[in-house]
Amino acid sequence: MKHAVDQAADALRTLFPATPLQLNEHLSARYGARIYLKREDLSPVRSYKIRGAFNFFRKVIASGGTGKTFVCASAGNHAQGFAFVCRHFGVPGVVFMPVTTPQQKIDKTQMFGGEFITIKLIGDFFDQCYQAARDHVERIGGVMVPPFDHADIIEGQATVAAEITEQLPEGILPDLVILPVGGGGLSAGVTGYLKDEIPTGDFLFCEPEGAPSLRRSLEAGAVVTLEQVDNFVDGAAVGRIGDLNFEALRHFSPEQVLLLPENAVCVTITEMLNVEGVVLEPAGALSITALEVVGREWLEGKTVVAIVSGGNFDFERLPDVKERAMRHAGLKKYFILRMAQRPGALKDFLGLLGEEDDIARFEYLKKSARNFGSILIGIETRKPENFSRLKAAFDKAGLRYQDITDNEILANLVI
Repeated sequence: MKHAVDQAADALRTLFPATPLQLNEHLSARYGARIYLKREDLSPVRSYKIRGAFNFFRKVIASGGTGKTFVCASAGNHAQGFAFVCRHFGVPGVVFMPVTTPQQKIDKTQMFGGEFITIKLIGDFFDQCYQAARDHVERIGGVMVPPFDHADIIEGQATVAAEITEQLPEGILPDLVILPVGGGGLSAGVTGYLKDEIPTGDFLFCEPEGAPSLRRSLEAGAVVTLEQVDNFVDGAAVGRIGDLNFEALRHFSPEQVLLLPENAVCVTITEMLNVEGVVLEPAGALSITALEVVGREWLEGKTVVAIVSGGNFDFERLPDVKERAMRHAGLKKYFILRMAQRPGALKDFLGLLGEEDDIARFEYLKKSARNFGSILIGIETRKPENFSRLKAAFDKAGLRYQDITDNEILANLVI
């Protein structure tokens, strides 16, 4: 495998230079370790997906595929990598996207592909879009470019590992390699390339809590299709890991797959933006979020490589990311209160708040035939422990309340 991957990496240099492997001083100081970030967010399309697409195209064209139309179904990073490679090779491509795809993603894909690609918006859901793409390939005799479940895609993603070995200081191998997982192409490629240098137990995988396709498959000993997927970490929200990728990863333990809360990922996104000036998409923040779960006690003194898989972040999502981050950090909570309908009741309530507490949301509907009214209130504070004091004040005042911050059904309805 190594020789083929090294050849792919050499060929890739005609497209873009190796992405940097950077020692991050901020994270290294926090964990007492040497934390290296492999910055795939600095590729031409701000994700590693361009690697697999390039390698797939390269192989097809070399085997006589000139003149074929290439087709993919994607609303994200795969589409952008596909489009960039179509323009590079000067071959026609068709990108199928759901009708619900944000205009920003459509525009970026068109920008990367230029005159060489056509975008078709089909269906409200990805499955409908994917089937339309498959039907189109059969109709025109084209070439379907899969996002992750193909040997040439895996080989292309493995070039990340080839670059890491070249970029680490001489004589140093990582004690831990942290890999984000969606469809599994990156993980299958990187672990396959490094298997002779790094023990199996020194790899750690991370998935969003709402899309644990690798974890559930390893637990079952076979590929599992998830019934439901939380799409917030859209770059890794895959309901079924690739079959080839699972075969490459099935010898790992389920305990090596960390399931990370989506709101914890938001904490990483906001921190890396505010402290380091690094823009990460949710999937791109997974490996850094994993550091907090592993903790300083285990990481101290170690050399760690965390792959930052993408930086295609839509800033229209920033308010939601900040909201989720504050809730996860315990700095913001939502309550439903029962407040007496009498003059001065609101003033009495406000007197319960501390100096560091701030009302971020307040909704009150007075009903004339009742003695009490319901209030939805959102409160922000500077330290998580302030909420213990506030709840004690509520109890002492005899105020009936319900904390709905972690009630996903209620929170999604009212927040």
